[in-house]
Amino acid sequence: MKSIADFLKFVFRYRYKAVDLIMFYVSMICAVTVLVHIGYITNAQIAKHTKVAIVAMFYGLFVLEFFRSASSIFAFRRITASHYSGIVVIAYFLIVTLSRISGFTWVNYLVKDEWLYLGIGIVFLSELSKSSLFFDNFYFNPTILFVISFIGLILIGTVLLMLPRTTLEAPLGFVDAFFMATSAVCITGLSVTDISTNFSLFGQTIIMLLIQVGGLGIMTFTGFFGYFFSGGFSFKNQLMFGEILGENKLNDVVSTLLTIIFITLLFELIGGIFIYFTLDPTLFESSAERVFFSAFHAISSFCNAGFSILSDGIGNPGYRYNYSFQIVLVLIFVLGGLGFGTVYNFYTYLKGKVNALICMVFLKKKYKHKAQPFSFNTKFILLCNAIVVIMATGSYFLMEQNNTLVPDRSVLGEWVTSLFMANASRSAGFNSVDVNFVSTPTLIMLTTLMWIGASPGSTGGGVKVTTVAIAFMNIFSLARGKDSIELFKRKIASESINKAFAIIVLSVLTITFSFVLLNFSDPDQPMKALLFESVSAYTTCGLSLGVTPSLSATGKMIIIFTMFVGRVGMLTLLVAFIKNTKNKSYIYPTEKLLF
Repeated sequence: MKSIADFLKFVFRYRYKAVDLIMFYVSMICAVTVLVHIGYITNAQIAKHTKVAIVAMFYGLFVLEFFRSASSIFAFRRITASHYSGIVVIAYFLIVTLSRISGFTWVNYLVKDEWLYLGIGIVFLSELSKSSLFFDNFYFNPTILFVISFIGLILIGTVLLMLPRTTLEAPLGFVDAFFMATSAVCITGLSVTDISTNFSLFGQTIIMLLIQVGGLGIMTFTGFFGYFFSGGFSFKNQLMFGEILGENKLNDVVSTLLTIIFITLLFELIGGIFIYFTLDPTLFESSAERVFFSAFHAISSFCNAGFSILSDGIGNPGYRYNYSFQIVLVLIFVLGGLGFGTVYNFYTYLKGKVNALICMVFLKKKYKHKAQPFSFNTKFILLCNAIVVIMATGSYFLMEQNNTLVPDRSVLGEWVTSLFMANASRSAGFNSVDVNFVSTPTLIMLTTLMWIGASPGSTGGGVKVTTVAIAFMNIFSLARGKDSIELFKRKIASESINKAFAIIVLSVLTITFSFVLLNFSDPDQPMKALLFESVSAYTTCGLSLGVTPSLSATGKMIIIFTMFVGRVGMLTLLVAFIKNTKNKSYIYPTEKLLF
């Protein structure tokens, strides 16, 4: 017994990485088996055997996890942070196991096979996050790693969408699956097939997960789960994620990462609950279907993805005049388009107000308020968004009075439709009105709104509303003979002005390049539709004039490239792949150019 105890101590103190690696490969085999069972096998007899194998794998992983955690605790003589994830996994296994053998009717919900699949998925995800294969062997520039992570996620999504059980009819080909995966990961919403009628529940779930992970970024999710399951970050991990998240203070990297995940899931949960109660129960066969519908649209709207599992989108006859549903969607995608920093600023402001109320009413103490509850960026972003929302909504209302707003049954309905269409076009990509039926001036306005986009640091696309605002302010500043831009008693850094100019020029060049290529690949398509498609792809909006499914394979690949560049950012790609030049210790004389 003593030799066994010494052996366990040696293994878990000095060879724990090898143990984790073995567990990683075992869980990966189990996860692949589940994936093949759910998405590939269509033969009932074979599916019966794989189901038995999955049940055995589930309990096998439980035994391995229990043995590893118990032996590790025994070796270290204490419970460390790295053991918490194992304890959580073991607790999950116990709950599911007891539910399956208890026979009580009130736990029938936990007897479903989906809980086995989820358990195996959790174990695999935890091992993937902890594995040194995933974290400690990266020596790339963090910007390059950010780009590679998106490419990797798109390729994984492509493989999943090519599985036979993803669709209800014939499986997707490579180009179509690649297109749909890119559109979901880049939170665009352009589609070559109707996911409401052609995709199974499994396929729709894959799209939803790709939207969620793509909206926040694969590295954000990886960092979150890696921190949770491994019990902390190494110094190198903190440097890497600090660069990706734009956080200069290493001490704040973890809190920033957790805050982004927390805020996203919180507002998606709240949005999903509101959506659930705005829906007509008679349109759903079960409450589970209603819950999935709410979750899908909450995630899609907060991430500004624009995907919907409704045929004809929000313009579906059962939802076209459900104005409360549309208002909730607007609130969610506008909130998602404000940016994580702005939303977090709101969150801390409301939290401070609640704490102040508690101190005054219950604790009878004075609460110290912050001198400036809203940061400069938050105030600037809110001002820009308020101007765009009001002007866009009013313009749509006036221009479409005798056109697409005629079917609306009230003044309230006209204003809700105007609010929805004008603001969804900025990045969300939903549409309650067929874009083909809007007037030409309105179509030009929608195209401009797509190009303007949402706010920096958000899930929305476009060149960003602050970029356009800085450009206009710079014009006015030059016209007034000033050499700087001032706002809220602050001077805008020249670096921000230069970056805004670069983003605008690169966006115009990329859209023009995509548009020209589409005219070569699909000369039979209308030029107006191709230009609209190019802008929608680059700005990751997702609105379409209906030509996407009829594009050639080359045309689809052009749109795929445009969506990817628009999501990652052309400037980001240039920074990632152009070699940095060394700073010179001298400055050349300044000269003025003629314009």
